[in-house]
Amino acid sequence: MRPGDVDLVRAALAAAAGSGPDVPIGAVVFDPDGRELARAHNAREALGDPTAHAEVLALRAAAARRGDGWRLTGCTLAVTLEPCTMCAGALVLARVSRVVFGAWEPKTGAAGSLWDVVRDRRLAHRPEVVGGVLERECAALLEGFFGDRRNS
Repeated sequence: MRPGDVDLVRAALAAAAGSGPDVPIGAVVFDPDGRELARAHNAREALGDPTAHAEVLALRAAAARRGDGWRLTGCTLAVTLEPCTMCAGALVLARVSRVVFGAWEPKTGAAGSLWDVVRDRRLAHRPEVVGGVLERECAALLEGFFGDRRNS
């Protein structure tokens, strides 16, 4: 873990706050100098799009803002929850250099829990992975969301 990783995940937590009816997951892409390029939250329900995960939306916006194609080499993706296989594949294909996340996801995680897509030795690009940053805060956000759903 690097000194600024906590701040990166705090930014992802802030991005998750506007998720409305969607599972509160936030993602932020930072350029190699640590400047924010894009942020997003889950929007599957809002957009009626099964691919509208926070990570995918943030990667798309960051690539558009960077303006030099689809590669996000040198960039860091911060997210509140361990990426799923779709999001892990997307960040690998975007050539993200680092992924920093909060809560581990043992049911669908693809950055070390259930699978380890991002560090598969068969891939040409393998980003650095840092998990468990502000894990309790990130997990609490999800527990609160699902607890409210169960109690209503």
